[in-house]
Amino acid sequence: MSRIRRLNRIFRPDGRALIVAFDHGMIDGPAKGMEQPAGTLRKIVAGGADAILTTYGMASRFAKEIASLGLILRLDGGGTKLGVMGPGSQFYAIEDALRIGADAVAVSAFPGSPKEEDTLRTLAGIVSAAHAWGIPVMGEMVPGGFDSGPEFRSAESVAVATRVGAELGADWMKVPYADGFEQVTSGCYMPVVILGGAKKGSERTMLENIRAALNVGAAGVAIGRNIFQADDPQAMTAAVAALIHKDASIDEAMDILRGK
Repeated sequence: MSRIRRLNRIFRPDGRALIVAFDHGMIDGPAKGMEQPAGTLRKIVAGGADAILTTYGMASRFAKEIASLGLILRLDGGGTKLGVMGPGSQFYAIEDALRIGADAVAVSAFPGSPKEEDTLRTLAGIVSAAHAWGIPVMGEMVPGGFDSGPEFRSAESVAVATRVGAELGADWMKVPYADGFEQVTSGCYMPVVILGGAKKGSERTMLENIRAALNVGAAGVAIGRNIFQADDPQAMTAAVAALIHKDASIDEAMDILRGK
């Protein structure tokens, strides 16, 4: 199967995608909203998600629940919440992704961090191996690392990290949102989706950030906790889907979230 056919399992004909990140168990174990995954996964599907980013264990055990979604398998990981988060390393191979029926794979890289060369080398190696089998790669490009300070979260820093991922051959990038996000999208010739991060601020603020990113060329989102830890994951998924695929306004998305 070609990369284009696999990408069409993730991105809709409008060129956009609502990816739900559901790989947090590798770090947090039974995080809120993930204690009993089957029910949450069914709500995400019902809400209109396009694809899921998840782990080998989750994809194996809950294949039926996620069968209608594009499957992005995370190949790398770092420490758990019981230890110390490091730069991460590759856990799985492309053959594992093929075995489980993944449509794409994901790997993180941290430009600007002390281990940036190691993480970029891992990304490049995975791109080479994945493309040999026609499998797309999502590069999660996080400048400075997951715990980096505000100096790494400017639009300029995110733009550099995003473009580096494209230069290394990733098919699309998952990156933090930053004010002035047009600098990120205008400087990258591959699709860019925004990550959600930890739940913070209001639901409206999160939706506003998504709307702002879409308005300047973002291709969608890869959001986890802000969806699966929402009071109503199905309604939150539907609200985000309306922003992405129906160009809904913030007020319209909020009405969906509130069940109006």
